[in-house]
Amino acid sequence: MGVFVFLPLILPLTAWPVARLAEQHLHPRTATRLLTVLAVVLALCSTVCLALVMVVGTAQLPGNPLPDGWSDPEVRAAVPYDEIVGKAAIPALCAVVVACARTMRRHGRVRRRAHLALAGLRGTEVAVLPDAVPYAYALPPGGRRGGGLAGRGAGRGRVVVTTALLDRLGPAERRALFAHERAHLAARHDRFLLAAQLAARANPFLRPLRTAVAYTAERWADEEAARTIGSRRTVARAIGTAALVSRGTPLPTLAGLAAPGPVPRRVAALLGPAPAVHDWPPVFTAVGLAAWGAAAGTAVSAMSSANAAVTMVLILHAATPL
Repeated sequence: MGVFVFLPLILPLTAWPVARLAEQHLHPRTATRLLTVLAVVLALCSTVCLALVMVVGTAQLPGNPLPDGWSDPEVRAAVPYDEIVGKAAIPALCAVVVACARTMRRHGRVRRRAHLALAGLRGTEVAVLPDAVPYAYALPPGGRRGGGLAGRGAGRGRVVVTTALLDRLGPAERRALFAHERAHLAARHDRFLLAAQLAARANPFLRPLRTAVAYTAERWADEEAARTIGSRRTVARAIGTAALVSRGTPLPTLAGLAAPGPVPRRVAALLGPAPAVHDWPPVFTAVGLAAWGAAAGTAVSAMSSANAAVTMVLILHAATPL
């Protein structure tokens, strides 16, 4: 394998240029999908790389349950600097697993609590809470569909908004708010946000992609809201008003009109013309070159991980005593 086993750990750096350019030049729907796929694939590849290196490091520890042949010089030669890198990969992979597990647990806990809090309200798509704190968010469907209070309404998504925020918005801005949140629910933006969040937990180099996905998902909902109500300026005014008075959403994977982020950029984009819809950017443009570069980096990362995995399996099989 040689040094190629380490490529998936650093190739996420190739996605940084496309993150910035995709925010600026791609349609938000295309940018969200593209950046999420890049983040997930690169995160999986880097995790596979860590697992392979960890096998070599674990096999060198005294008293480990692995076959003795897995610590032979032939196996250790497959990973450069195996004594240092192999042992360092053990806590690194454990940290990745713990971070992803904590993110999933926190995400599920917040959603369950939100559905439980709404269980006593009338089962409509919009839940208006008599709260003095202004906020609004799109609550995705829950996993439980039982007949109890927690199960009622958990099987569908709901728009959650407080009376404090509605009081600060005019009729047209309220329509923009509901259109924006419904766009989040219809496109299941929570899945994109959660996938990008987990990818960033798996590899810190992917944090720019997580930030970019959070922004493009909001821009996607902004454009859908503007198309629904027929006024980009009204949506921009609703975003600005909500951002001034709202505290955002309870979790980064719950999307909302006033989600934390570059609100001025969203408002400026809405005050301009609607973005052109392209499934894939033209090659001979800045964003096209960045997109193809990121795609090439992802492909190389995937091939390196696959090659390293197959090679390691063959080496370990040959070193395993019969």
